[in-house]
Amino acid sequence: MKTPERAAFDALPHPTVVVVGGGFAGLELIKRLAGKPFKVILLDKNNYHCFQPLLYQVATGSLGADNIAHPFRRTVGPMPNVIYRMGEVLRVLPEENCVETDHGKVAYDHLVLATGTVTNFFGNQRIAHEAMQLKSIGQALDIRSDFLQEFEAAVYLEDEHAQRQRLNFVIVGGGPSGVELAGALAEIRKTILKHEFREVENQRMQIHLVDGGNEVLGSFSTQAQQRALKYLQELGVVVEFGARVTEYDGDTLRFQDGRTLHSTTVIWTAGVKGAPVPGLENSLEERPARYKVDAFNRVADTANIYAVGDIALDMSDPAWPKGHPQVAPVAIQQATHLAKNLLRKSNAAWAPFKYRDKGSMATIGRYKAVVDLGKLKFGGPVAWFTWLFVHLMSIVGFRSRVMVLTHWAWKYLSWKNTIRLIIRPYVRKEYKVAEPVAEKAG
Repeated sequence: MKTPERAAFDALPHPTVVVVGGGFAGLELIKRLAGKPFKVILLDKNNYHCFQPLLYQVATGSLGADNIAHPFRRTVGPMPNVIYRMGEVLRVLPEENCVETDHGKVAYDHLVLATGTVTNFFGNQRIAHEAMQLKSIGQALDIRSDFLQEFEAAVYLEDEHAQRQRLNFVIVGGGPSGVELAGALAEIRKTILKHEFREVENQRMQIHLVDGGNEVLGSFSTQAQQRALKYLQELGVVVEFGARVTEYDGDTLRFQDGRTLHSTTVIWTAGVKGAPVPGLENSLEERPARYKVDAFNRVADTANIYAVGDIALDMSDPAWPKGHPQVAPVAIQQATHLAKNLLRKSNAAWAPFKYRDKGSMATIGRYKAVVDLGKLKFGGPVAWFTWLFVHLMSIVGFRSRVMVLTHWAWKYLSWKNTIRLIIRPYVRKEYKVAEPVAEKAG
């Protein structure tokens, strides 16, 4: 039997908008459509929104998982025309105007795909299995447990080579995630390892940041790249350029030039690719795995399906011929713009999307950050406080902001990461080579 609230939702005489994915784009869209003449259904396999820019702080023990996660139901609760359903979307059925989920079919008048990205291992299945990722809260917690377990294991080792292998942490990819994670691990070496694991020579812990290119923060200005490199080197991070990884077996990392690096912890931040939903293959640009969309974020060869955020590829903007960058500001602006277009009475009145680049920023450690704001480019303490303020105000939920501020304040005063508990030990799974399928006779 339906509750009065559900009966009232079903009785709304409005077209149905199904939003797949509750990341920055999906969450912004439902907020913009709240109280408007639409019935909105949010579908996501998780029951929370994750503030991904701070995942690295969960991975390094500065924040708890609940500090950067916000329940969808808390968001949609006050919205009478919005409901949330936890489930995985299996495929889109455009000819039926519905999506198939693991709980059945959901019909739509308008479908918005905001599924985001997954880690891109460029087809290397062994590396995908052995390396760690940083795209979800679960993966961040795995990294946190892993480095703490490595510290504890190193205490028992008397052989210097074996100990160094345990304390070698390799981050592949010099983008914002890799740079911020490397800086955070370098600070852990100076504080946690030095003062709380006194049986271990803390200088035996090495953080390697390797990248196949020639700079860190490739999308930033030259000034920001140079500052970030300087900050990393000041923290003792070993930065290696032109280092293209070809293999990793869980113990040894191999590079294209023949060099090797022994490590039991490799974290892969070298790239992402879209997370498309089966059913719209003809509209998919396979290499970046993103849906081809027009200037209105309408998926190619469809009439009522849209893609926003990292999964959308719009090459119609002369300023961004390869598509817009896969960052949160793009996702939020696209969702905002699509909501405005959906609310317009006629498709003829729809306005094309135009991205307004509001700048980029990254933090490398205490008082070490870089900010690009148009022609204004700066670093150091001012950039660090700017980064703190912008990210604090961007977190969803007042409680989360208060908790994050409290954790940051304690870390600032104590010089120590707050969370150093191995609650859920990380266990590596054995890699099994797929056996070839025998051909049938006849």
